[in-house]
Amino acid sequence: MDTAPTETPAMTPLGRHAHHDRRWLALTVLCLGVLMIVLDTTIVNVALPSIKTDLKFSDTSLAWVVNAYMLTYGGFLLLGGRLGDLYGHRRLFLIGIVVFTLASLGCGLSATQDVLVIARCVQGLGGAVVTAVALSLIMDLFTEAADRAKAMGIYGFVCAGGGSLGAMLGGVLTSSLSWHWVFLVNLPIGIGVVVLSLRLLPAVSGGSTSRHLDVLGAVTVTAALMLAVYAIVNGNELGWTSQRTLGQLLIAIALLAAFLLIETRVHTPLMPLRLFKLRNLAVSNIVGVLWAAAMFAWFFLCALYMQLVLGYNPMEVGLAFLPANLIMAVFSLGISAKLVMRFGIRRPLAAGLLLAAAGLLLFARAPVDGHFLMDILPGMVLLGLGAGIAFNPVLLAAMSDVSPSESGLASGVVNTAFMMGGALGLAILASLAASRSEGLLTSDHLPLAALAGGYQAAFLVGACFAALGALLGAAMLRASPAAAEEGQVASMP
Repeated sequence: MDTAPTETPAMTPLGRHAHHDRRWLALTVLCLGVLMIVLDTTIVNVALPSIKTDLKFSDTSLAWVVNAYMLTYGGFLLLGGRLGDLYGHRRLFLIGIVVFTLASLGCGLSATQDVLVIARCVQGLGGAVVTAVALSLIMDLFTEAADRAKAMGIYGFVCAGGGSLGAMLGGVLTSSLSWHWVFLVNLPIGIGVVVLSLRLLPAVSGGSTSRHLDVLGAVTVTAALMLAVYAIVNGNELGWTSQRTLGQLLIAIALLAAFLLIETRVHTPLMPLRLFKLRNLAVSNIVGVLWAAAMFAWFFLCALYMQLVLGYNPMEVGLAFLPANLIMAVFSLGISAKLVMRFGIRRPLAAGLLLAAAGLLLFARAPVDGHFLMDILPGMVLLGLGAGIAFNPVLLAAMSDVSPSESGLASGVVNTAFMMGGALGLAILASLAASRSEGLLTSDHLPLAALAGGYQAAFLVGACFAALGALLGAAMLRASPAAAEEGQVASMP
């Protein structure tokens, strides 16, 4: 590529230093955009009772305020990553932020159920595009191993800690203003991110050598993912063995099989299947599914345990997650990168997931009369340590073996794995908790004891998911030449 005249000073030591400082400012802007997306997955939950009362949702229809977002978010991650590779990561990031911000305005001004649900669908579409290309932009900005590990750590902290922050912020905005502000708060952030992105993010053209988009593949995989998410989020309500749920899952599997067949026959596939011959990408996606299944379920079920069993209010729930957030911050914003530089990817990943599994095991004994210091804080500390240590290596492993021209696709794949793992894990473990609680109620347990027993069973299975992810990562990830560079500072400019 030709270098613009304005970029010439970067060749001098002073210019290069300024360029490096600019990269970290660009990362801050990226993280602000991603934080907006991550917050929206949890900030709404605290406002749901107010939304239900104001817009007169039924218990069944209220779930679609959350499900509509998950549906388009999960469905368009893969396509969003590929579009970034074709047409430029910055361009797609800006489009995603604009779509998400305008949809947030629509949500905040909603006066009817239909308008809110439709606006939430559009929010999910914008969020999917932003999430899918954000990792690629980080890979574009940071090419040196040490800097990339640090940048991934910061990104990991935003992704891991943003959900807990959303619960707290949702409580503050809903109680002090109104539910509308959990959406309207995105407007100044979105406008700021767009303005700063135009100044700071590199305007690199798409890395793909072809502008051809595999339309049939895009339609089949997006439909498969959306239908799978739809079946998963409704599985608890309709029943996992109901004809409707099983039929939707079978159609989703058939569409996915059709997608894989299409990818073997088209000249420029949406997702080259050879990517899954890259061991680190394949293994990190499996690990991501298991870890997301454990962590998503832990966050939501732990919040329910504290509210429904221990009687915490929304603000107290948000504050209870604060220790985990602070520990994640300390590790993600520096220590995790140093661990990767010292020990590589495998050992920190396995250690982090084992710590998370230990934290979930502590929650698996959470009693009815639990106390914060004895029964919540220890598990929070271990889960904060585990998430802070492991998130960075999971992302690095997923991206380590792919070429720059396919980084957006790899990012879309790993984010899809997290999304599908989280949705599936939450649905399965929530069903397990409900089933266990019903069984305890029929055995003459008191209601609170039955609720606590259900949550304990779900936390135990979640611990098994995290432990299995740790074992797979330790046994199957390899130190490829690209990944091995994370163990030393790259000397190339």
